[in-house]
Amino acid sequence: MAITVNIYYSGKNGNAKKFAEEMIANGVVDAICAEEGNLRYEYFFPMKDKETVLLIDSWKDQHALDVHHGSPMMTKIAELREKYDLHMKVERYISEESGIPEADKAFIKE
Repeated sequence: MAITVNIYYSGKNGNAKKFAEEMIANGVVDAICAEEGNLRYEYFFPMKDKETVLLIDSWKDQHALDVHHGSPMMTKIAELREKYDLHMKVERYISEESGIPEADKAFIKE
């Protein structure tokens, strides 16, 4: 049961993008991706909102996410959020064990 957390970081004056760039440049993203149980940690930029960055953060299970939340990476993330004065909106999703239903597969081109 994978857990995916979408985090929308919003700021002003391009700060959300600067935050994501610094996370990558400082190696924080690579360190998080190397944590056991991490499935995905990737930033996206909404086309209609230049002041928001979407982080898709996915973990093998709740235990892996809990370990991540207790890691030194969280201190660095919090420091950078403060530095760039970012606000967050969070969505959490739990993947179904059965995957994509057959009825939905008709709409997916692989």
